Amino acid sequence: MRYFPAFFDLRDRPCLIVGGGEAAARKLRLLRGAGAAVTIVAPSVTAEIAALADGGRVRWLNRAFRDDDPDGMVLAVAATGLEDVDGAVAGAVRSAGVPVNVVDAPDLSDFAVPAIVDRDPIVIGISTGGASPVLARRIRGLIEAMLPARIGALARLAGEFRGAVAALAPDADVRRRLWERVFDGAVAERALAGDEIGAR
Repeated sequence: MRYFPAFFDLRDRPCLIVGGGEAAARKLRLLRGAGAAVTIVAPSVTAEIAALADGGRVRWLNRAFRDDDPDGMVLAVAATGLEDVDGAVAGAVRSAGVPVNVVDAPDLSDFAVPAIVDRDPIVIGISTGGASPVLARRIRGLIEAMLPARIGALARLAGEFRGAVAALAPDADVRRRLWERVFDGAVAERALAGDEIGAR
């Protein structure tokens, strides 16, 4: 296993994207979905990015990348699509001690962005370590087809009752068996069918 799988909490944390094209827009959607405070550095951007910047939902620096742009960032993405520029960005970002992902260049990246199945709060990441993004997307499709559409609602419901269950059943084995019964029984069936009141 080359990459350490982890999920980072990026809510309200500063992240940098260098580039303004469609690849940058895709990464921006992911980062915004995780609640990150995103700064875009690019001399031109897509209409989508421009609209988000105009609405104050992202910060757009309308210029070329500078070596001090990564200062204070917790994560960065190089997405200009220009090999020499992305390589220079990766070097500067890494020198600042910030992990960087270079789109379509795993050898220049500190982390990989996986194919994602999002059933919030359940999130599944599929990575091939950069060997075959197309295969990762195909696996994602298989998992999406297998998972119930409302599995996230079931997870949220379980999260609401987690504290109460822990208070009633302090023994970890008892709690585990209780949750297994919940997920195998009528509560899960009702939640997955959209009957949240019945599940409660």
